Amino acid sequence: MWKPNQTGPNTPATPEPARPATPAASPASFDSGATRPAAATGVTSTPSASGEQATIGKSLVVKGEVTGSESLYIDGKVEGSINLPGNRVTVGRNGQVAANILAREVVVLGKVRGNINASDRVDIRSEGSLTGDVAAARISIEDGAYFKGGIDIRKPGDTKGGATANSTPATSSEPVLAEAKA
Repeated sequence: MWKPNQTGPNTPATPEPARPATPAASPASFDSGATRPAAATGVTSTPSASGEQATIGKSLVVKGEVTGSESLYIDGKVEGSINLPGNRVTVGRNGQVAANILAREVVVLGKVRGNINASDRVDIRSEGSLTGDVAAARISIEDGAYFKGGIDIRKPGDTKGGATANSTPATSSEPVLAEAKA
């Protein structure tokens, strides 16, 4: 029941903006809302199970060096170099990358022109295309994927600096062309 000595709706409205900052559970929902304005620009950073993941939207073009300490999903164009050791780089279906990639894991769904150096694995999915050399502990090329380049399979304990003078590549000096159609 309304009492005349109360100020009315202004009293409940004043504490309302202060509520999200006070409880411990509210900042998580506030932070997830904070990434929404960044989504309009095409670059977002959203939490994932293994940490943070940034996204380059399909309308963005990045030229230069991309470095960081979180995973990256590319749906736009990137030219230059991508250096994310210890993290995953995913090239989405709309992604077009003309860069050398250094990461823990690389998943190719779009087009990549450049060399890939992965400390763990490289996955080229059926709709993916990779033109360049691969150095990784594991590689997977699905049926329908396009790959042209050399493969250097390294043991997991090897250094990430690439092949040494004593190592022998898994392929001959001629490039490998693998194209499977479903």
